[in-house]
Amino acid sequence: MVLGICHLTIEMPEAHSLKEKRRVVRSLTERVRARFNVSIAEVADQDAWQVATVAFVCLSNSSRHVDDTMQTVIRFIEGNLQAGYLADVATEVMHLD
Repeated sequence: MVLGICHLTIEMPEAHSLKEKRRVVRSLTERVRARFNVSIAEVADQDAWQVATVAFVCLSNSSRHVDDTMQTVIRFIEGNLQAGYLADVATEVMHLD
């Protein structure tokens, strides 16, 4: 079994309130969840209004499938950010027995 974990830091310099940031993050996570078979959530910086840290995970029996899924989700997020940009991306793949 292979587990892929990805942490994304999203900078939103145009966000002027927590409400605006949360709207962007909620919209993004709902679209990713609906389109891909991954678990995704905001995992840090909940009270910072110009930065969001989001993580998603995927599980498969194939390393290639996990890598492909993570890259596809990252590209989707990058192309669909309404008010911001990806400042940092960290991925990790774990092989579980």
